[in-house]
Amino acid sequence: MNGTDYRGTMRCDNRIERAQIMECRINRSILEVVEGDITEQETDAIVNAANEQLVLGGGVAGAIRSKGGAAIQDECSRKAPIGVGEAVITTGGDLKAKYVIHAVGPRMGAGDEDAKLQNATLNSLKIADAVKLKSISFCAISTGIFGYPLDKCARIMLRAVIEYLSGETGLERVVFCLYDDESYDIFLSELEPECGI
Repeated sequence: MNGTDYRGTMRCDNRIERAQIMECRINRSILEVVEGDITEQETDAIVNAANEQLVLGGGVAGAIRSKGGAAIQDECSRKAPIGVGEAVITTGGDLKAKYVIHAVGPRMGAGDEDAKLQNATLNSLKIADAVKLKSISFCAISTGIFGYPLDKCARIMLRAVIEYLSGETGLERVVFCLYDDESYDIFLSELEPECGI
């Protein structure tokens, strides 16, 4: 898939690289890949790689609970359980982001993992639009204890976001915030050909 596949609806130009950030324009939106801590993102919402019970345990969820406070888990407990591929929104508590969108990705080996990851990504974007958010930050869903391969995650999530932003949306900025060099490099290598750079 490349920029021409979208018959002119996707404009990926103005590549900007600075301090581990890469940006790509898609229609009226900006798609960014950055290296950093998602709990420090100042987008309207950040996406938590959740489990079906919405228990904020370890990994990204644990960091969100630690920095965001008990209000996030309290609201999660009232909204649980949800299915794989689904997403719900809660307060951001004490985080810089006003909201957390909790998306349940697939466990590797459970079956139909690619479609489930795509659904988790798309449902997060749809919630953001429903609440009229302008910006959202994603982590690499399912690549921790759920065992989903990082390269496949990057390919599926980025393609889902690019296709979504190529349509009608109020989102102005979508960020993939990756915690380490390896994750950043993999997402960057998947984004470059998608944007025709």
